Amino acid sequence: MYNSHSYKIKQFLALGIKLFIVIGCGYFIWLKLTSNSAFSFSEFYHNLIKNDNFKAKNIVILLLFSILNHYFEILKWQNLVFPIKKISFLAATKQSLASLTASLITPNRIGEYGAKALYYKKQYRKQVVGLNFVGNFYQLLTTLFFGCIGFILFSKEQSIHIYSYAIFKIIVFLVIVGVLFFVVIKKYSYRIKYLQKTTHFLSKISIKLHLKIAMLSCIRFFIFVNQFYFLLLIFKVDISYYMAIIAIVSIYLIASIIPMLSIFDVVLKGTVAIWIFSFLSLNANTVLTITTLMWLFNFVIPAIIGSYFVLQFKTNFKE
Repeated sequence: MYNSHSYKIKQFLALGIKLFIVIGCGYFIWLKLTSNSAFSFSEFYHNLIKNDNFKAKNIVILLLFSILNHYFEILKWQNLVFPIKKISFLAATKQSLASLTASLITPNRIGEYGAKALYYKKQYRKQVVGLNFVGNFYQLLTTLFFGCIGFILFSKEQSIHIYSYAIFKIIVFLVIVGVLFFVVIKKYSYRIKYLQKTTHFLSKISIKLHLKIAMLSCIRFFIFVNQFYFLLLIFKVDISYYMAIIAIVSIYLIASIIPMLSIFDVVLKGTVAIWIFSFLSLNANTVLTITTLMWLFNFVIPAIIGSYFVLQFKTNFKE
């Protein structure tokens, strides 16, 4: 009787948590669209309605960009988790989108780690967290690599060498710290049990898988950078492909090294984008509209879909 009562309480709490995530997701999305002092929702709507090029065909293309973006992210997760458990693409989709929704109000999407881990048995959850870290690490590394190159080129074109030099020093420092971290782990892991486990875990990931995840991360980066460029074309921004790309990757570089709650990502990227495109004399309202659309297509719509999977998630309290 007691066990039955305890089980019902746990079920009730699980339902409460799921509802909190879903309602919180909707609330924060609405909040960002209506209360951002630097952005007017009415102006955003006005820009969309008045822009003759923003037609059904363009919306379909933007959706295809977003679908491809998340397709490769889901494919990454399906491949990453394969050493633990072979899952279908549909299962990987549910886990990726549900974890995206759950990560909404956590710094740097850290909630994603716990959400994905819940889909697996307790003995595999630490490994799942580690694999998710590997996937995110390669995506960040891709952003840093191409972003650093792009920002140096952009700084050279716009004669802001002091900024490019500072960013270059930051990236070099991060690379050195990363290399030293793995060297220390390899050298002293036999003394520290936790590091030993970390080394053992990393050693079990094949070189082939590392290369595959790195390649998928590069493809994703290429997709959303070109989606941003396509939006520039929709809003008739007169800019060459070369200048647009180095400006866009610069935005993602700067935004990626600033810790921020996921829900405020649109504010951060919008602010950085205004600064970057100010060198190209691009209208601030147009920049904010584009960054908001990128957020809507690549974050809000998937998070709404993910809300359904959050509600469908079944917790196994017996594990």
